[in-house]
Amino acid sequence: MVRTDGGVSLRLNAPRGDEMKTPDDVSAMARLKGLGWGSKRIAAELGCSRNTVKRWLQYGDWRPCVTPSRSKKLDGLSDWLADRFRRHAGNADVLRQELAAEKAIHVSLRTVERAVAPLRRELVAEARATVRFETRPGEQLQIDFGERRVEICGVQTKVFFFVATLGYSRRLHVRAFGHEKQDSWFTGMESAFQAFGGVPREVLLDNARALILHHDPSSREVVLHPRLHAFARHWGFRVRACAPYRARTKGKDERGVGYVKKNAIAGRRFESWAAMEAHLDAWTRDVADLRVHGTTGEAPRHRFDRDEGGALKPLAGLPPFTTARDLVRCVGADCAVAVDGNAYSVPWRLIGERVRVTVGSEIVRVHHGGHEIAVHAELKGRHGRVVEGLSGFPCVAGRLIIRPPWL
Repeated sequence: MVRTDGGVSLRLNAPRGDEMKTPDDVSAMARLKGLGWGSKRIAAELGCSRNTVKRWLQYGDWRPCVTPSRSKKLDGLSDWLADRFRRHAGNADVLRQELAAEKAIHVSLRTVERAVAPLRRELVAEARATVRFETRPGEQLQIDFGERRVEICGVQTKVFFFVATLGYSRRLHVRAFGHEKQDSWFTGMESAFQAFGGVPREVLLDNARALILHHDPSSREVVLHPRLHAFARHWGFRVRACAPYRARTKGKDERGVGYVKKNAIAGRRFESWAAMEAHLDAWTRDVADLRVHGTTGEAPRHRFDRDEGGALKPLAGLPPFTTARDLVRCVGADCAVAVDGNAYSVPWRLIGERVRVTVGSEIVRVHHGGHEIAVHAELKGRHGRVVEGLSGFPCVAGRLIIRPPWL
């Protein structure tokens, strides 16, 4: 604002930002005014306020908007701001505090945010940028689980898909499980080693609680579960865990999990769990192994046979790693014990008793008083029930009616 000699306050001879019109609009105002139109009629025609028309007619022609200059307390501090902004990972409020403490500059948080806006865009772009890491043949296997609901026997069942991807050839191996427990990880890896005919030098995995006890994001110190450490020593590979909250480190397998969900499983129904497993084997062999990979430009099976198969460490007749679990369960009123969401029958006289359950090699064994009282094939899904086990005890309506001699 400027004051005239008469004490009348007048505006600067430049439009404000909220009154900005295009050159064509201003020309139209001048033409309509020349035809004798009033400012109210012109405003109604052009869809603006009457005062806006009056101001533009007073200016006479179009001119760009003048932004009022502001005093910038942060001028000359661009290098200091950039260094501190990166040091504090983009925290503008910490910058505001340090400006007051070190530079005696007191500004609002919004002022600091405006000053570092270009730096924040650079930081976001750098975080999104990814450098593709290619591994040598036989160097790395990436593993992960993905879950999806699948219709099996007419029932929507949650299935956990173990997906292993060789880093060089991109060849996949897929297994389906009813849970994501530690023995599922071990069984999936051993199945992949058998399918590929060898063991890679390194296995890259996520920070699953069943495998990694602790992973410090700052020091990158990793504490493996003792059984994973023993498993890795048994098969002779190194364990590498992704940085916390950075699953894209194993992006090849992340894409592999999505590929299985959207291609192998999408919209399909299966008559049984065994039918789903057979479908996954056929899909891996006839589709996933033979497709032309978008990154390598070759079929994974061809790339594996040519370069990677011979680079894997031979199995050398190593036996499977023992993954049996010892559990204690209480026998319910339905003459069954619950394991991994499934029910396995036991003799009815044991209702309310505590029994020892051993799960391993896809067999569930139930012991009581030093005797094996029931043996069942392990169920793959959840909410299943086995009424008669492999021990030969017959049953009626879910209850075993012939007791072992020690009961």
